[in-house]
Parts: sequence; C-alpha cells; structure tokens
Amino acid sequence: MFERFDGIDFGYNSLAEIDGKHSNMLMDVGIYKLKDGEEIVLKDNEKETAILLLDGKVKMIWEGNEEDIERKSLFDEEPWCLHVSKAVEVKVKANGIAEILVQKTDNNKEFESKLYTPADCGTEIFGDGVWGNSSRRMVRTIFDYSNAPYSNMVMGEVINTPGRWSSYIPHHHPQPEIYFYRFTKPQGFGACFIGEDAYKVTHNSMCAIPGGLSHPQVTAPGYGMYYCWMIRHLDGNPWTDRIDEDEHKWLLDPNAKIWPEK
Repeated sequence: MFERFDGIDFGYNSLAEIDGKHSNMLMDVGIYKLKDGEEIVLKDNEKETAILLLDGKVKMIWEGNEEDIERKSLFDEEPWCLHVSKAVEVKVKANGIAEILVQKTDNNKEFESKLYTPADCGTEIFGDGVWGNSSRRMVRTIFDYSNAPYSNMVMGEVINTPGRWSSYIPHHHPQPEIYFYRFTKPQGFGACFIGEDAYKVTHNSMCAIPGGLSHPQVTAPGYGMYYCWMIRHLDGNPWTDRIDEDEHKWLLDPNAKIWPEK
C-alpha cells in the first residue's frame, strides 16, 4: 500500500503498474524526470493518458497543437495537464530540468484531447471555519466524472498547510486511489491512514489505497504537504462522491461541540 523513494531519478520512475506492482490500482502511474533538451514521445494504443506538469518548463506537442507550459511551485500554482485518449501521440520536450507525472488506464473510448490550464482548474477551499480550521486545505480537481464522463480516471491535487488534515472526515469509496506526495522541504513528513494502518509519508512517497478503506491524511507542523490524487473508475461504477464513515458524521453538524462540556 505504501512506497517511499529516496529521490526521483532521470528517466521513468514507476509508481504503479496495471500488470505489475500495485496492480489492484488498475492504473499505470509514474514520473518522468527529463534533462534539459530531452524529448520523449508518449503514445499508448490501448490506454488513455493524463500528463501533469510537476516542475519546470516543457513544450507539449499533440495533434497539430503545441504549447509551452511552466510550473515553478506545486504549492502556489494551479496545474497544467494534458489528457488524451488512446492512440494519440504526445511529444514532451524539456527546457531545463523538468518533471511530469503520467497516469494511464485502459479505455476504448475515443475523445477530444484537452489541455487543462490553471484557469480551468482553480482552487477550492475545503474545511474552512470548522474544527478550528484544523482540516482547512486547498483542493484542485483537474478532471473527474462531472467534466470528463468519457474518462475512466480522475486526477486532482490537494495542498495541506502545515499541521492540518485532509481527506477528512474519514471516508472511503469502492474505487482504488493513488496519492503521490511532495513537501515544502525535503525533510517534511506527515501520515496517511489506510483502514486500520498508519504510514509515515515523506517527500516523493506514494500510497496505493484499495477500494473500501478510509484514508485521512495529516502533515506535521512546519511542513506543507502536496499530493496528487488519482482514482480509477470501476466499470459501471464511476467515482462521483465519497462515502463518509458513520462514526465521524457527527462532525458534520455545524454546531458540533468538539470539546467536552465542563
């Protein structure tokens, strides 16, 4: 369920594989770290592909289109992400050292390619004004069933400010999900809870969350935490909402008292 990386090497760094490790996630997920001037070609004849810029500057070329995109901060800037159906060729050329995250899964549907820009994604604030703002976080949904019903995937980002929680109240859903983490400092850390188990999360670590298990997260004081969240829809059962854990639903009452009465 959990994997920690000492660093991201140049080339392709695999996080999950449909036919390999974490195969129950039903997705291929990995990170390319590109050298200055390096160009890669991404094309899969069976799988749809989402290409998220994590850091640096790249040129993306696809179906007669090209776009120069840049991202200097995961924490302060909304995402750029190109989403294409099977058999669409995408060239990515780095201008300086750059990192991209690639998410793929099986999908026979053909759909129009879409470059999601920072203006498309925006940032929503969750958990504002409740529980002493202890779970206030920033959420950026790039695409999901509401705006890409033709896709078998979901992709988004969460920014946790230091010492605060996310994926809260604890919830679950039948669909598998992957989290990939970054911190504001490389020594940053936090914790993820998957079902009854807890894991220390660090810079460049990932969690593979099986369907049906709750998965709240928290980051340590002093360290902001970023994670990219990726969900695989199940056939005939797309992810459209989370299922809150019954024993924690009392917290949803706006008048809930979170400290015992004297």
